[in-house]
Amino acid sequence: MILLNTLFPVFALLFLGGLLRRLGLTNEVFLKTSDRLIYFIFFPVMLFWKIGGASLESALQSNLYFAVILAILIVFILSTLSIKLFKISNFQAGSYSQSCFRFNTYVGVAVVMNALGDEGIQCFGILIGFIIPIISVLIVIILIWHSGMETGFKQRVFSVARELITNPLVIGCISGIIYSKTIHTFPVFLDNTFSLMSMITLPLALLSIGAVLTFKTLKNHFRVSLIAAVFKLLLLPLVGFALLRAFNVTGIQFRTGMVFFALPTSTSLYVLSALLNSDTELASASIVLSTVLSFFSLSLVLLI
Repeated sequence: MILLNTLFPVFALLFLGGLLRRLGLTNEVFLKTSDRLIYFIFFPVMLFWKIGGASLESALQSNLYFAVILAILIVFILSTLSIKLFKISNFQAGSYSQSCFRFNTYVGVAVVMNALGDEGIQCFGILIGFIIPIISVLIVIILIWHSGMETGFKQRVFSVARELITNPLVIGCISGIIYSKTIHTFPVFLDNTFSLMSMITLPLALLSIGAVLTFKTLKNHFRVSLIAAVFKLLLLPLVGFALLRAFNVTGIQFRTGMVFFALPTSTSLYVLSALLNSDTELASASIVLSTVLSFFSLSLVLLI
């Protein structure tokens, strides 16, 4: 029953997003506008609100964050070594590598909220506040290794670094932690305002994700996208599970960590692949395959 109650709403909205796009009820202009509203306003505000009004003492003292960071680094190293093993071209390397360890924040928050409630959201929000900067650094490393020193290299490095510094989700999480440690409570009028804003955040985000999923590129890039999905949805959860046990992470923190490891790859992978001069068609295929297969990875971790 937990699978039906937790995953069905998420994947139903993803499917609805695709259906609305195909019926012409949403279009590219609407989706781009909603994406910007979600990314720059609604989602950061929701994270700030959920984290800022919580008591974070136990969450901040958890070993969850060390375990997740170490798991990401291990999978990053192994996936980087696999580039030569599986004869993946330099043109594909940037998209492939990101597909192996990046995660979909919106799906993560939706699943955690359904399965673990506010305590899980607070833990997940702090987690992504730590993880997003680290992943951004790993992307810069991939950029340096596989983009060469051709014209535009410095501009692309600068663009990735700027995204790290100005990432609204990181700003929302860090601001929430600071607010929780200093003020801790919201006045009723702000609490009600943030509550109303948060109600539209996840449905709109999931509809937007569903609208951009397409199977057109999957046929020509199935092999490489499947290898990336194995790293992201099988190897990362296995490594993560072992590290969470080794670091004695239990309870809500353990379950939050396992949901994080089982998430599909990020839809913003496509944008950064274009920035890296990498294979955007492979990025699109990886997003679709990872999203579809994540139903099974998330089902397994929710049953643990």
